[in-house]
Formats: sequence, structure tokens, C-alpha cells
Amino acid sequence: MPKPVTGPVPVPRKRSVARTIGVIAFSIVAVVLVTSALAAGFGVWTIQRSFPQVSGELALTGLDHDVSVQRDGLGIPVITASDTHDLFYAQGYVHAQDRFWEMDFRRHVTSGRLSELFGESQVATDEFLRTLGWHDIAQREVDALDDTTRGYYEAYADGVNAYLKGHSGADVSLEYAILGLQNPDYEIEPWTPADSVAWLKAMAWDLRENIDTETERALMAPDFTAEQIAELYPGYPYDRNPVIVPKLTPIAPALSLTPDAAPRAQAASIDWTEVQGVVAAVSTLVGGAAEGIGSNSWVVSGEHTESGLPLLANDPHLGAAMPSVWHQIGLRCKTVSESCPFDVSGFGFSGMPGVVIGHNEHIAWGFTNLTTDVTDLYLEKVEGDSYWRDGALVPLDVRAETIEVAGADPVELEIRSTAHGPLVSGLTSDFDAIAADPYQGTDGTTSPPVAPPASGDYAVALEWTALQPGTTASAIFALDTAQDFDDFRAAAALFDVPAQNLIYADTAGNIGYQAPGRLPIRGAGDGSMPQPGWDSAYDWKGWIPFEELPVSYNPSAGYIVTANNAIVGPDYPYLLTRDWDYGYRAARITDLLESAIAKGRVTIDDMRDIQADDRFGMGMKLASVYGSVQTGDADVDAALDLLSTWDADNDPDSAAAAYANVLWDELVRNLFVRGREHAAPLSNQSRMTLVVGRLLDDPSSSWWTNEGLGVSGQQEMLERTAKGAYDKLVKLQGDQIDRWNWGTLHALTLTNATFGESGVAPIEWLFNRGPYPVGGGSSNVDATGWTLGQGFQTVTVPSMRMIVDLSDFDASRWNHLTGESGHAFHPNYTDQTETWQRIEQTPWVFSPKAVTAATTDALTLVPAS
Repeated sequence: MPKPVTGPVPVPRKRSVARTIGVIAFSIVAVVLVTSALAAGFGVWTIQRSFPQVSGELALTGLDHDVSVQRDGLGIPVITASDTHDLFYAQGYVHAQDRFWEMDFRRHVTSGRLSELFGESQVATDEFLRTLGWHDIAQREVDALDDTTRGYYEAYADGVNAYLKGHSGADVSLEYAILGLQNPDYEIEPWTPADSVAWLKAMAWDLRENIDTETERALMAPDFTAEQIAELYPGYPYDRNPVIVPKLTPIAPALSLTPDAAPRAQAASIDWTEVQGVVAAVSTLVGGAAEGIGSNSWVVSGEHTESGLPLLANDPHLGAAMPSVWHQIGLRCKTVSESCPFDVSGFGFSGMPGVVIGHNEHIAWGFTNLTTDVTDLYLEKVEGDSYWRDGALVPLDVRAETIEVAGADPVELEIRSTAHGPLVSGLTSDFDAIAADPYQGTDGTTSPPVAPPASGDYAVALEWTALQPGTTASAIFALDTAQDFDDFRAAAALFDVPAQNLIYADTAGNIGYQAPGRLPIRGAGDGSMPQPGWDSAYDWKGWIPFEELPVSYNPSAGYIVTANNAIVGPDYPYLLTRDWDYGYRAARITDLLESAIAKGRVTIDDMRDIQADDRFGMGMKLASVYGSVQTGDADVDAALDLLSTWDADNDPDSAAAAYANVLWDELVRNLFVRGREHAAPLSNQSRMTLVVGRLLDDPSSSWWTNEGLGVSGQQEMLERTAKGAYDKLVKLQGDQIDRWNWGTLHALTLTNATFGESGVAPIEWLFNRGPYPVGGGSSNVDATGWTLGQGFQTVTVPSMRMIVDLSDFDASRWNHLTGESGHAFHPNYTDQTETWQRIEQTPWVFSPKAVTAATTDALTLVPAS
């Protein structure tokens, strides 16, 4: 950043304290913005100049007819157009109005061009992203689209570019003014359809499963026995937690819809080195974080609802982002017809046409992550530009890329790939460590499943379903226009990457579920550890046929719950994964839902209350175990007494919840990290809940002895942990127990993905908001995730919450984390955050009459003469 201009300062007149504080705050901003921006007058004008025009009339070249854009008080637009070209053209224009900086940043992520924006600090991230080749794959997908679907993307891009023709630099967004201070030569490029489609690759990366766990296990192999690894990564607890489709009932390709027989319910710049390596940096850039990524969704049939028609709820759990990853919108053809079939409302991504999750006039749908294993690491033996495969050397696929770097010389990159995918060792320390000595075991011997070739060096290749062209770019529009379960399944068949649990309801009273996705059929390996690439027996053998993927239609239970838990039981003929979420959220939702059904007809308020549930399952277990523990320290025992009357809810104002969560964090660190020669990974609180829960039931386990801490046995470990948790919470919140609270400890700071961690406080102040005290926690239904061993701050969130009422769409509710606008200081920048914080939704109007009644601003887009 340029240094602030210095010089004589006039002596001010005497001011009040409040006015003085205000002047100081303004001065800080002024120093950074006014004097550092080519002497231009920034201030309020600079901040507000990019705010969109939302009323009146705009003439645009490329429109065929007038288009109406109605916005409510939250800035949520409903676009009504005469044809699909104008509909998606207008959506592109509106997205660019609200969020173009976010769109531009996203396309630089997906194309591995962050260095063009932020300079040399991003070269390593770009090298990794270029190696994966997301944008190139997206272009191949666009090229393969049918003419109609490609036309939607082209119309959308035309709308974005129509906006850019009349706006540049800070006219587009305040971030461009800040960027201009370090990169004054940057020019915005036109938008392309591939820029839209590539974001699906980023979301697939965010929702990928198993690769992090596979990497963890591979890195543990030299230091832990196979038995220890199995104990730390247990299988799914089928005996206690539910599966999504408990009984498989195949539905023929012609979709003969026979209800299945599920059991009935009984009552400045981004510096990737700030995080742990390039892989984590990429996840951060696309809005993800390791702990807590997942989702909840459930649907209840009219048999159990007050209205007699289904209710559907969904809340996807993603990394906390500023602005929210979602943009709410309604898309309506003036006359719904075969040529213009859209009348849909819901959540989408800025930069992409259509609605991703929501409802149309006939059906509603929701997503949760399928959690199936769609990535594998392969160990390769490489010699020069060749690698070993089935006893012979074959040539590597080699391509060259040039990374343009703002303020520095270009960087040349050579990307090498095998039959399994690109070589990723050499790009990250974790993959390098795996390649360095992949089969070194705890006994000092090597034990590869298949003997490697004698010559060559080890390298690691990544095979991932998203690295091949797919059809999800078409699936979005098929979902938006689906009229019944047949259409829904046809759309699901196209939704290949990222694989999602799809739940369904319609106005005829039907509910359903479909597992879609491109899911690999593995050869000799199970994908839990890196596999020998030199033996084709370990290759993927194809994809599970769509007709054999789990499906459910009108189950006799009258409801379907998905929360990243196991989809099917262990008797399913294909291996989907060994690393499901362990099902605690799914079990809790099922219990609450069955309780609501037992009490009477389920209402939309009941659905909201389930979304708000913050019961801490491990907290209940700890409260029970510690009921008989006394440390002899009066202060610590007073803290333990909090647990004796605690309801185990992670309420934000709860002192007991604060202590229980710190106790939980201390316990897992004492068991597996502190004092250990080799620390075990603490990722995935759902996994650790099962691991530690079993240890609490087994006082004889060797894990209770930690010589490095001088602890021998469960009782000593529990006492030490209680004291440590008390000391930590005193440091964090003081020694007055009645003033402890979970909400402040677990607070959420909304951090802008680009300049929010610039290291320049006034710039961060411009774009970041919070902290906001929140309740919930990891593996809670209200899934505000935090990372064990890394503090208690919220890192993943229910990114949006929606409840759709199929009896009256206007009675539906929705909400997301921040607001519609990506413009700092715009009224719609964070105007939904407080309702999100309180777990409340706002009315989701849909009918033309309700939309008109809610409209506060109306803009008409007209063809330029």
C-alpha cells in the first residue's frame, strides 16, 4: 500500500468525545482512500458510486423486449421477461449490479489467475489451480451444451457485459478502487459462459469428500499402527444413527413410482501462506473450510402437516463468507410456455444463470452434500517424462501454462499428468510428504499392496470426478423447469458434479429423494489410502449406473431426512465411501421430527424450531461423565457444577455451554495431541465425537494414558482436563463464572474473501462486519462449525435457511447469511445477518400479487433504440 501523505495538521476546534471519535474514524478512512487514490475524491461518493440503479428505466443494447425487475426491502429481485434470452440477460445484468467484484474474483480463482489481481503472493495458489485446470474443463462443458442451454449462458454473459459497458473501476465496486492502489493497470475483461460454468468446479472442490481424510491417513501411516488408525477413523455407526434410504426399492427407468417400505416413524492481498498450505488456501478462497462443511435437509409429507401438503427445509453448511455465497432471486416468464418455461424462485450463485436451490410453481427441492468418495490419490513411479504402468513406461501428458503476475515477470508452469490425473506432488507439502516415503510403516518396513517398479521416483496424482467434463451446467435449468418426480429424476441424472443428496416435494403431495452424481466404481482399492498407480487393477472401472443409485418416493414413514449421513446400509452393492459424516445431526433431526409428528400436525414453525436446535450431543455425554468427578479445586468444581443443571443446549448466553465446549476441546487435545510424540489429526468433530464417546465408555483404553503429560488412566485425564478448561476460560472470559457465555466465545466475524485480511486495518474495516455472537456448534443441527485446537470462533455456517410450504408458496420463508448486495455500506450488505443470527426467516413471496405488494423498487430494462 502507498504510504499515507504527511504534512502539517490544522489545530481543530474543541469537539465532543463522540464527534472526536467520529472525526478520527473518518480520518483513518480518508488517509487510506482519499490521499492514496490518485488524489481523487473518494469519501461517500466513491463508496456509493457503484450502488445499483434499482428504479426507473434503463435502456440496454441487446434486449428484445421490456423486462421488469422488482425488488423488495431486502433488495431481492424478481425478474419478469417475455422470453428466455431477455430473462437470463436481465439476470446477468442484475448479478453484475449487485456482485460483480465477487464474480470477477471467483473467475480468477477458477482459472488460476489470482496473481493477475494480487501479485506474487498468489503464484503458488495459481500453480495448484492451473494444475487442476477447472476453467479449461468448464470451456469443454460449454462447448458440449445443447444450443438452447448454451443460449441461456450466452444471454447471461451478454447481460453482464452490458453492465460492464457502462461501468468501470470504482463504478463497478469499491474493491476496484482499493485494487487500483497496488495494481493500477488492471482492466476488467468481458464475461464468458465458461466463467459461469467454472464456478461449479469450485463448489465441487468445496464439497469434495475423503481427499483430506485420505491424506491424513497416509501421513499418519509411518507413526501409527493400522489398528490405531482404524480406531481413530471408525466406520459408520449403523446401529445408532440413521441412513437416508433404509430399504432400497429400485425405480425403473420409466419411473414406475411405487412407495418404498421404509419403517414408519414412532412417536488487501490474499496470502496463501497464512493458512496451512495451498490446498487449504484454495478451500478458503472458494468459501470452504474443513470443519463443518455439510448440510441439513428434510421433507415431510402432507400426511403429517397442518396444511395437508408437504413442507421442505434446507440449510447448506458452507464456509462463512462476506458476502454470502448465495444470491436470492425470482425468474419468471410473462407467459409460461414451452418456449419460455421458467417460473422459479430461490438461491443461486452470482455469476451463474438460473436458480440452484428453491422451488417453481409445481415442485420444491433441496440439497445436502452426498459425502461419497469421488477423489482418489494415486502413487506413481515417474522417470523423466514417463511413468510406469502395468510393467511398461508410458509418456506423461505434459502441457505448459504461463501465469501472469501483477507487478512482476510471468511465471512458466509445466503440468504433468498420468492416466489418473494431474501430478499434485511438488505443489503442496502434504502431497510431497506422501511421495517422499509412501510405504514407511511403524515397524520400519515397507508394505505396498503391489510391488512398485524398481526404478523411478514417487509422485502423487489426483483423480477426481470434477476433472472430466460433466453435465451439471444443464441440470440447473432442468431442475428449474421440472414439473413432477419424473422430471426431477431426469434433472438429477444430469447433476453429476458435485454429487448431492436431492430431496423433493410437489404440490400434488408427493415427496422423494434421489442420489445423483458421477460416482466411481473402484477396482482393487477402496480409496481410503493412496493407491498404486502402476497397476491398472486399482483404476476406476466406470460409474455406478443412475438406475442403481438410491432413490425413495413417498416412503411410508412420511418424511425423509438427509444430513450427510450414510445414504444406504452396508449391504449396498457398490462402495460409496468409508468416510460418511457420522450421523449425529441426522439422528437429532429425526428425533425432533418424530416428536413433532407425535404431538400433532407439523407446522412451518416446527420446521424452523428444528433448524434452530442447538443440542450439543457430546456435551450431554461430558455432563454425565463428569457428574461424579471432583477435582478438589473449589473454582474448578464450581465450573463442573454448571454441567449438572445444564440442558446441553449451546445457547449463546450459556455459561455451561461455554465451559462444556472448552472442556471438549481440552479433552481431545490432551488425548491425541499434547504430550504425544506424534499428534493425531483432530479434523471432523463428528468423527471425534464417536471416537471419544467410545473411549469414555472404555476406561481401560490405552489412550487414557499420556506419559508426555504425566497422566495415567481415565480419572486423571478427566481431572486434568477439567482444570485446563477452567484455566483457559478464565483467560478468555475472566474468573466470574456467571459472566461466561458461549456466544461471544463462538462469535462469527464476517470476513471479506479478498481485502478482509489485507493486513491494513482501515481497509479491513471497510469490508468486514462483526463479530456476531452465535449459538450452535459443530455436529449440532444449528451447525455453526469451529475447529478443534484452533479456537472457538465460527468458521462454517448454515449459509442459508429455507422452508418451503407446498400448500402456499407465499407462506414459505427464507434467509441467508449477509444480504443481497456485495457493495460495502449498501443497505442490503448485511441486512439479513441479524435475522440469520436469531435463526429467523423472512417471508418468501412468490405469486405475482404478493411480489407486487412487497415491491419497494421497480426497474424497467428496455431495448436501446
